[in-house]
Amino acid sequence: MALLDVVDLHTSFFTRSGVVRAVDGVSFHVNPRETLGIVGESGCGKSVTALSILRLVSQPGRVVSGQILFEGQDLLKYTDRQILDARWKKIAMIFQDPMTSLNPVMPIGRQIQEALTLHLGLSQTQAKKRSAELLGLVGIPEAHKRLDAYPHQFSGGMRQRVMIAMALSCGPQMLIADEPTTALDVTIQAQIVNLVKQLRDEFGMAILWITHDLGLLAGLADRMMVMYAGHVVEEASAEDLYLDPRHPYTLGLLGSLPRLDNRGAKRLYSIEGMPPDLVSPPPGCPFMPRCGHAVARCAQERPELQTFIPNHRAACWVDVTGKAEIIPG
Repeated sequence: MALLDVVDLHTSFFTRSGVVRAVDGVSFHVNPRETLGIVGESGCGKSVTALSILRLVSQPGRVVSGQILFEGQDLLKYTDRQILDARWKKIAMIFQDPMTSLNPVMPIGRQIQEALTLHLGLSQTQAKKRSAELLGLVGIPEAHKRLDAYPHQFSGGMRQRVMIAMALSCGPQMLIADEPTTALDVTIQAQIVNLVKQLRDEFGMAILWITHDLGLLAGLADRMMVMYAGHVVEEASAEDLYLDPRHPYTLGLLGSLPRLDNRGAKRLYSIEGMPPDLVSPPPGCPFMPRCGHAVARCAQERPELQTFIPNHRAACWVDVTGKAEIIPG
């Protein structure tokens, strides 16, 4: 059984300009100990999907319909107290910018200790000891001496390690990482990715990693899900997605990645045009105006996810490779 099963999730923002359908019928699952990567450009609905799972979508947005099943229980039906406990004990989240997620006027140690005393019932002495252990676990040197330090006294990479320590504090079964390396240089990015992989293997967590960088997920994700304009447009194992992409948008994303074997002989690909207006999306495929493979049907009907090869689905009317038949169901 899947650890997390999101079924037909719809999350919208009710603005003066109209209803923004940020997440429009998204379904996916995450198995125990599995890493699922969600990728797509800014505004495609990745972060809103993550916030919806933890019921952190703020006004004027709200989850309109769908199910978010964790171990078979719908998180959308939890009481406020139940969801507060679930955010720490079942699912924890690392946010994109630790400087805005950490309290700037509270020592790092106290911020970790709060979760330990509130959700695990530890005494102050126990919580302080455990906080130092957690900081040491994520690679912060002389951890016991850094408990009284403030967020501004840490580098960006160290602040992100503190956020990971906080996320692990209550032993969650699943970790959601919402673009946690975006503001970091590539060397620190690699360190954070390797740290998360190590902790995943050590604690047996499932991970939902959200990013706009396909290259970052190459050695991390077991499966990949590509989102565009609030929809899932492709889902496959990481290996299949990189070697045999089936949606034109995925092809464009992969074509925009620098390659070591290119040696400057070919310009990087760029996807022309802009994402659609989610207040009044086009009637057919949302990617059609930017797609070089579009046919007449694309302007009239929005494609649903179809299985092209086993365990590889794409929402496209066209087989862009020309080598696979659609498998019914």
